[in-house]
Amino acid sequence: MNPSAQRADKLSKLMTTTATLLLSCADQKGLVAEVSRFIYEHEGNIIHADQHTDLEESVFVQRIEWELDGFGIDRAAISAKFAPIAERFDMDWRLRFSDERTRIALLVSKQAHCMYDLLARWRMGELEADIPLVISNHADLAGVANDFGVPFHHLPITPETKPEQEAAIRELVDEHDIDVIVLARYMQILSPEFVAAHPNRIINIHHSFLPAFAGARPYHQAHERGVKVIGATAHFVTGELDGGPIVSQDVAHVSHRDSVGDLVHKGRDLEKTVLARAVHLHLDNRLIVYGNKTVVFD
Repeated sequence: MNPSAQRADKLSKLMTTTATLLLSCADQKGLVAEVSRFIYEHEGNIIHADQHTDLEESVFVQRIEWELDGFGIDRAAISAKFAPIAERFDMDWRLRFSDERTRIALLVSKQAHCMYDLLARWRMGELEADIPLVISNHADLAGVANDFGVPFHHLPITPETKPEQEAAIRELVDEHDIDVIVLARYMQILSPEFVAAHPNRIINIHHSFLPAFAGARPYHQAHERGVKVIGATAHFVTGELDGGPIVSQDVAHVSHRDSVGDLVHKGRDLEKTVLARAVHLHLDNRLIVYGNKTVVFD
């Protein structure tokens, strides 16, 4: 095959629609063989497979991806065909297809850096997703959303109006068929009822290396303790404040010469990259949550 044909063949394979199965269950014999046999017996070509066993928890997790081209089961029927296997092994599982576009809602307050970064990546085509709305408890960033052509919804929140406005957020999320909610420095604590309605579908960026300095003003806490590194953490939101399963983290070195303002400046770069990486991992179907842990298949 000549070089041009090889490149064309490679590009064709890259564009092939795939199915990705993500599963977790109690570790037991025959899991890998049974899942692989299911795909093989229906003429599937596996292109990625990864797995992990948590020996302390006796939990098995797996991510397996295969080409749909030539697969012997119509994509609409794959879940029903796989269900008996999942039931036999008591699996927690989900099936995703590479040509499905995830729909994201961005929730923001006044700080724009994470919002700008995600919208810029989206406009440049780095995020294979749709962003049909931005929701904020302040009006400050309406112009940013307008610049990117994304509808902006201002829902101001006070202690008295919080239940009503949170209900309005849920209504917008449902109306726009949102798959994942990204808190891009949204400085409001979501109610347990809201969180419970969107399990493992809310990603938050916290400006510290959790579990250190949870809660408010983490850069001030870090400065007071004289730390030598600061961090940022993207995690799924649960009922425990800043205590959900961690998706992505990173750190930057600091010194005694850095003021709180310096920590904030350095931290913003971390926040942007860590949140973007978490969103990418979610879009690429590389995350499995079990208990309060997240397995990340890079």
